[in-house]
Amino acid sequence: MADPSSPSSPAAPSFPASYRSRAATVADARAIHDLVAACERAALGRPETEPDRIAADLALPGLDPAVDTLLVYDAAERLAGRAWVHGGRRSEVDVHPGHRGKGLGAALLDWAEARARRAGGERLSQTVSDGDRAAVELLRSRGYEPFVAQWLLEIAMPEEPVVPGPPPGITLRSFRPGDERAAYRLTEDAFGEWQKRRKPYEEWARHTVELDTFAPEFSPVAFAGDEMVGAVLSLDVPGTDEGYVERVAVRRDHRNRGIARMLLQESFRAFYRRGHRTCTLWTHSETGALSLYQRVGMTVRRTSAVYGKALGAG
Repeated sequence: MADPSSPSSPAAPSFPASYRSRAATVADARAIHDLVAACERAALGRPETEPDRIAADLALPGLDPAVDTLLVYDAAERLAGRAWVHGGRRSEVDVHPGHRGKGLGAALLDWAEARARRAGGERLSQTVSDGDRAAVELLRSRGYEPFVAQWLLEIAMPEEPVVPGPPPGITLRSFRPGDERAAYRLTEDAFGEWQKRRKPYEEWARHTVELDTFAPEFSPVAFAGDEMVGAVLSLDVPGTDEGYVERVAVRRDHRNRGIARMLLQESFRAFYRRGHRTCTLWTHSETGALSLYQRVGMTVRRTSAVYGKALGAG
């Protein structure tokens, strides 16, 4: 394992004497998840990130944990903070609530910006909940500005949702083994209308159909003949009574036919029949999909923003 102070990575920042730092490994995923969960519990009232998503992040193509991650431990060898940078443009920084106010967040942000510059990044971004005031204030104090709004939407289901019939020529069924590549092409084509980079299949799969929480039975897909033209990919997260929709996509030439509404209602109904009474999903301002979700009865539970900063020469 490479040391964070190697030539390919910026030197580890200066922390208080009782703290030490090192790069992360895949074996640290559980401890990192515990840290993230503690941060989410403090800011949001409950944890929202699944453990397998941390492992998937550490295995992202183009992310080398030896140089793109940094963990900070206290004198009792408890994880106090972490940071990672992907592709010189995306970052995450978290500090355990019990270790805030000691400069760890600022030091980790310094490290993330230095790492991004070494990776050739010109602009660094990080997503922060509007409810995490300390993180928002830190980013703003360092010159970061919000440029994308994100919304966590929810729908309450006191009664079983009604699923509209499919449009002419469209059939509906649950996701099956063998649908992975078609769902990948469909969702990446749809998301490619606003996202800057098309994910390779392996990265996409690691964050969708290969997650332990991926739930084919709650993931309806729509076909025109033999071609997949719509999909909702859902997760069933242990320890929560809520269903979660991870992705919604309809092929451009089949939009405005009610397919997305049908797929969403089918997913909601499947969750309802399994005992869930609430479903949630995330969307953001670049997708233009907020009004669709509101029309099916979803409302905004909370908001986040993506903050960005031009790095310059440092």
